[in-house]
Amino acid sequence: MATTVPDLEVTLDELPESERISEYHLMWRAFRRDPLALISLVILIVFILGAIFAPFLTAFPEQGLGVPNILQKFNPPNLEHLLGTDYLGRDVLARILFGGRSSLAIGFLVVFLAVLIGVPLGAVSGYYGGWLDNLLMRITDIFLAFPPLLLAIALAAALGSSFTNTMIAISFTWWPWYARLVRAQTLSLRERSYIEAARSIGVPNGKIITTHVLPNVMTPVMVQATMDLGSAILIGAAISFIGLGVQPPTADWGTMISIGRIYFLERPWYAGSAGLAIFLVVLAFNLLGDAVRDAADPRTRRAVDIGR
Repeated sequence: MATTVPDLEVTLDELPESERISEYHLMWRAFRRDPLALISLVILIVFILGAIFAPFLTAFPEQGLGVPNILQKFNPPNLEHLLGTDYLGRDVLARILFGGRSSLAIGFLVVFLAVLIGVPLGAVSGYYGGWLDNLLMRITDIFLAFPPLLLAIALAAALGSSFTNTMIAISFTWWPWYARLVRAQTLSLRERSYIEAARSIGVPNGKIITTHVLPNVMTPVMVQATMDLGSAILIGAAISFIGLGVQPPTADWGTMISIGRIYFLERPWYAGSAGLAIFLVVLAFNLLGDAVRDAADPRTRRAVDIGR
């Protein structure tokens, strides 16, 4: 389930350009003062680069892509295979690196699609209000009435087992949170003096939304998105774990845990490596989200500055 973020005080549209730059500089300065944030950022960069350059970081790229090597199955960790081999003799490290491609891609694409759908709907709903607001919010409530994981599993089962269908299924459960968040921000913003001034001189509503409303709701959206990335990866892994997500021979962390659990007591390195990868990535995204939230909140930044 997505985590809601508090309203933020800063409205960038009310600031001169120089002060906007200073505001972002203050956010970055507050962010880099947090050691946990920097550590989490480094962990995520390592995993992302590992997924991107997977063919060049392992001596067994073909095994990472699914080619079996039966003669080497279930070798324990050694100098040749640092994380051992799996039930088909494939290098586990190579599978982890290639599995990061699907697992991380699901997280980023799910959040991107959720933002792409939820932010415009929330802005339109909050700005216009009335019957349109009621209609859009009732549709949103229908999606929010179901637990996200159960709804995602049901949609994945209906659509069929694949990477694309997993991404679509999770996105359908995620966009309502962004619609709600942006609507709440827009309801506050539409009463601001600069919005009323824009209306009074005849600026079209569509332009007001795109140039005045959306830029000022993106900071809380960015915070929400950062915190949701880990949850999206976790749900993607859960769907793959029950066999409705990415299908073998494509590497995926959830699928690796699902298969590795059968052999866990005798050969724990297979499922354990994938589980550790998910744990580190999800933890890093959660810590990063907390740091971005604190950096974006002027009250927190002031408290940090006072304490220095």
